[in-house]
Amino acid sequence: MPAGSSRKNVRAQHSRLRYFVVPLVALPFVVVAGLLAVVALSSANIRAGRTSLAQITLPTGGGQISRVVAIGGPERQVVAVKLVGDQVLPVRRLPADYPVTVQATIRRPGWISWLTGSEQQVQVNETTPTPHLISTFLTRGQGRLLTVQFSTPVAAVGAGAVGAKVAARPLSAPTTSYNLAEQASAGTADVAAAARSWEIPTVTPVSWFPAGANATAVATPAPGTTITPNTRITLTFSKDVSSVLGSHLPPVAPSGSGSWHRLNAHSIQFVPQGYGYGLGANVSVSLPSDVNLVGGKTHGSDPVGQWTVPVGSTLALQELLAELGYLPLNFTPSSSATTTTTTNATPAAGQTTATSAATTAATATTLAGSPAAEEAAIVNPPQGTFTWRYPNTPAQLKALWSPTGWTELTRGAVMAFENANGLTTDGIAGPIVWRTLIKAAVADKQNTFGYTFVMVSKTLPENIKVWHNGQIVVQGLANTGIPQSPTADGTFAVYEHIPVGTMSGTNPNGTPYHDTGIPWISYFNGGDALHGFIRASYGFPQSLGCVEMPFSEAGQVYPYTPIGTIVHISQ
Repeated sequence: MPAGSSRKNVRAQHSRLRYFVVPLVALPFVVVAGLLAVVALSSANIRAGRTSLAQITLPTGGGQISRVVAIGGPERQVVAVKLVGDQVLPVRRLPADYPVTVQATIRRPGWISWLTGSEQQVQVNETTPTPHLISTFLTRGQGRLLTVQFSTPVAAVGAGAVGAKVAARPLSAPTTSYNLAEQASAGTADVAAAARSWEIPTVTPVSWFPAGANATAVATPAPGTTITPNTRITLTFSKDVSSVLGSHLPPVAPSGSGSWHRLNAHSIQFVPQGYGYGLGANVSVSLPSDVNLVGGKTHGSDPVGQWTVPVGSTLALQELLAELGYLPLNFTPSSSATTTTTTNATPAAGQTTATSAATTAATATTLAGSPAAEEAAIVNPPQGTFTWRYPNTPAQLKALWSPTGWTELTRGAVMAFENANGLTTDGIAGPIVWRTLIKAAVADKQNTFGYTFVMVSKTLPENIKVWHNGQIVVQGLANTGIPQSPTADGTFAVYEHIPVGTMSGTNPNGTPYHDTGIPWISYFNGGDALHGFIRASYGFPQSLGCVEMPFSEAGQVYPYTPIGTIVHISQ
């Protein structure tokens, strides 16, 4: 065979071999690519949802979601979720700007599980969006709608009075603008908005003013409303604060009740300190004469905003007096109550929505704490129970008690507190009494005397019994008034307590009397008093209205009957 013919045959054999080798080399790559395609088709995916927490995409080749878990917040707590189709939604509303991790377990179909495994886990991290207002300070043209703009579309929005609970209503479609239904030319409102319908709305105050050269101010709370002793008052101006007020901040009455703080270029806020304005106070803020204060009044040429702080309720007064030991009862807040005499007070509800410029006073759960907490508990008394403090409490004393109504027991307790703290013993819970009560509560300054109840019986033989801290400490015969000048039946608080004095008046026959050196006197009803008086005998009507006792007996009674002691006269 020729040499050239041999080389041609070899080349032909090599060529045929190449046709077989190339496919054999490429085959593994084709197989791997095919397997990757199969794996891709059998893989699930998860991403943040536009209206949900997360959206899960199942494998093209089939599969099933077997488990979904969500962890959220700085403390990484479990967030309850539900699966609606391929959407993961929270069971309860979540706040804005809340970090959440959603993990899902996907069960793959059996035909591919031998290659990819029977399960796949997917995860997505996200933070719930926060809708921000582009501007919280608006100028309103005459006859124009008041429109707020958001940085991101919102799914629910609403507006209302500052500090009130504002509801955000779901919209038919997300929007970045919303018209407020406010008619006033100037004012402030809280705007509540949520980027998703299941989010807790973010609350932001918005102020608006008419266009013009004159400065306008809006006060929050509005002038003329009732506030608490520690309510913050915010003034928002249509112009920069410095251009309106200069270096002089508005005077506030009562003076010394707090201080001003600058919030931003247009707003200042008065923050009460310590006891704040005080219960029963009339609060006023004066502005320069060229400022228009919405809702304000004019004093001279200056606009003035005025607010009223109410005095505490009878219920709050009795809770505090019981807490300090001036009533024969204990008061226990509901959280630890074990008995059944429950008051009808309703504690104030705290807001659970996001921040607002208006600050509401916190409701105290007990009557011990800071001055602000004490005053808050007085304005909004906590629910709780009253129970009798001492054993063997007389039935007559129990019959006189009312947890919510003003009774002589309450008046006597106020008088006892006034007497113990050097105040005028008029039995009236005015601003000075309230402030002193709060100081005593903060310092836990308890009544150390205890409680006395005096029972005088006009049934023959007439007698007196002095009950103190659970037991009868003095008892004996006594004389009440004769028919021409009887001792009135009823319940009275001792209002004057002197060791010796002079008693003057007119006898039933018109002749005057002037008795000096009368010992151990406790006046309880006009000129009627418990005191010592020398008689031949005791136990029947002989006086001109007083309750007379032998000197020795009266001397034993006297230490137990300071101002505020309740004296009960009955047949």
